[in-house]
Amino acid sequence: MEIAIKLSQFLLSLSILIILHELGHFIPAKLFKTRVEKFYLFFDIKYSLLKKKIGETEYGIGWLPLGGYVKISGMIDESMDKEQMALPPQPWEFRSKPTWQRLIIMLGGVTVNFILAFIIYIGMTFFYGEQYIANSEVKDGIWITNPVVEKAGLKTGDKLISIDGEKVERFFEANEKVLLSKEIVVLRDGQEVKVNFPINFIDQLMQGKRASLLELRLPFIVREVQEDSQNKGILKSKDIITSFNGKPIKFADEVLAAVDTLKGKTVPVLVKRDGKEISAALKVNDSAKLGIAYASKIPYDDLEKLGLYKVSKEEFGFFESIPVGINKGFEQLSSYGKQLKAIFSPSTGAYKGVGGFAAIFNIFPHSWSWEAFWSITALLSIMLGVMNLLPIPALDGGHVMFLLYEMISGKKPSDKFLERAQMVGFVLLISLLLFANGNDIYKAIFHK
Repeated sequence: MEIAIKLSQFLLSLSILIILHELGHFIPAKLFKTRVEKFYLFFDIKYSLLKKKIGETEYGIGWLPLGGYVKISGMIDESMDKEQMALPPQPWEFRSKPTWQRLIIMLGGVTVNFILAFIIYIGMTFFYGEQYIANSEVKDGIWITNPVVEKAGLKTGDKLISIDGEKVERFFEANEKVLLSKEIVVLRDGQEVKVNFPINFIDQLMQGKRASLLELRLPFIVREVQEDSQNKGILKSKDIITSFNGKPIKFADEVLAAVDTLKGKTVPVLVKRDGKEISAALKVNDSAKLGIAYASKIPYDDLEKLGLYKVSKEEFGFFESIPVGINKGFEQLSSYGKQLKAIFSPSTGAYKGVGGFAAIFNIFPHSWSWEAFWSITALLSIMLGVMNLLPIPALDGGHVMFLLYEMISGKKPSDKFLERAQMVGFVLLISLLLFANGNDIYKAIFHK
């Protein structure tokens, strides 16, 4: 059932993005009286699942969910329709239109992608508001569970001050910024400490098995006691350890650190259960394990109920949501630009983390959440817009590049040149597709 929910969200998001992107080409083409022969969701190689011709355009759904397309008459595109291009230009064809009209048609898809993302962020701001934990509320510092992050220089208990010179205002926003950071300033034992991250930090991170970077320090709340645990029947789910081996305990990391020094011993503990404090004794096995899984994530509301962190909540009226949503859109656009820069810099090793359809599929949650769905769809819309603007023949950006050359030089590239460029771009795109999805397969096999 969980797979079905993830797949439904994935296909719905993909369908919305593809249809609206192609509408961005379709609408200006029709406005400029350019014939559109096909409008397809997904690719219809050899055959289509559904199709219906309305007027001069065939609308349909293909069987291969790797994208979609509109086939515009008189345009050298992925269809490589050489027979049509060999005939004299017709007034309704793309090639017969003024350069500025062709440029608007080609930019229509990415324009819609960016507009869609901003509209989603505005809508989410209006309907959901903002809920966050201010960095100033993290008074006992961060929790580092990832050995790669610890090796880079951060420690549990560090208090974040700034990342690359920018003050940290909201705690969970720090994770994304740390991923691409060069210098982090923290408060450690009352002293400001500068931590310089290695240039290949992303590469190191991907080689490890833990994905988390910075976590909130949380109490040791029992999630479950393992069936083969030596402590089976002693603790129950939702128990909170408040004292371990005679010492008061506030956070789970303190329990984990103590356990490492108590192999094979029986340890007295105090546990909070249903508002009462209960004494118990836990056995630490020879591998320094309790056999007890603790809660690593706690919902915002429970964080407040437990008196751990104050959660800030902001609500916005419709007109207030507009600038806030637009600002979120620009922040995501800037962030994705930084990620692309890292990917195209071999020294960072970020290219190894490039994912394909499996990576996108895994972003969606196991349970249906409209808030998560729209947030992911907005991000994917920005990604689709930026990727399509890359100056690669066969992408919108490649067509735009040649059109700008034509507008500046006054010379139109020959159809033969455009055909060859389209083929080169197509081969390059297939190579990128194979690389990205090959990465997914590699990680599925070797990073379980």
